[in-house]
Amino acid sequence: MKYKNAIRTLLCCVIMLVLLAIDLVSKMFAHITNLHQATYFLGIVRIWVLMNPGAAFGLAGDNPKGMIAITALTVVLIIGIAVLFFTVFRKNFAVKVPLAVIEAGAVGNLIDRLYFHSVRDFIDVVRFLFIPQYTCNIADIFIVFGAIVLVFIILFIGPGAVFPLTKKWREESKRQDAEREKERAERREKREQKRVDKMLERAGYSGPDEGDGE
Repeated sequence: MKYKNAIRTLLCCVIMLVLLAIDLVSKMFAHITNLHQATYFLGIVRIWVLMNPGAAFGLAGDNPKGMIAITALTVVLIIGIAVLFFTVFRKNFAVKVPLAVIEAGAVGNLIDRLYFHSVRDFIDVVRFLFIPQYTCNIADIFIVFGAIVLVFIILFIGPGAVFPLTKKWREESKRQDAEREKERAERREKREQKRVDKMLERAGYSGPDEGDGE
């Protein structure tokens, strides 16, 4: 099992590095070509290269202190994802994959902010319903879709989900809950026994006298 988990962890790390490379190469290619398409493909999206000094939708672009805070939060996010990857979800491959996708996007944009003090965007999307027109990059797509998939998996996929979809997962979830409750009960019993032993020790009780049975 440990060997299997190690292979899956390595695979997720490879996925993260490949996606990070795709993001950085796409940004580099877009800004070398510096395209500014006049029309939208299918009336939805076009290539429009720009440097975004802010966060999503240009948030805090004219606020240096705000961008420092956003950059710091990005670093915290990256570290937090890594911690979750190797601790809480270390055995949950279904969750580790979207975590790797989100990590790739977060690291890609962090590299831009640290090196260019801006993020290289080039995918311009038209206004849709309540979503304003915005320009993004491949890293943003990784983050958004990775987060959507991650939330869906945590809520519905596998026995460890909040609301397991299948009967098999629900039964496994109940079994795991029963095992965890049994372990908690055993730990409580051990703690209580230690407490009683300490009380008896302080009272000077050293155990039953071997001669009492004679």
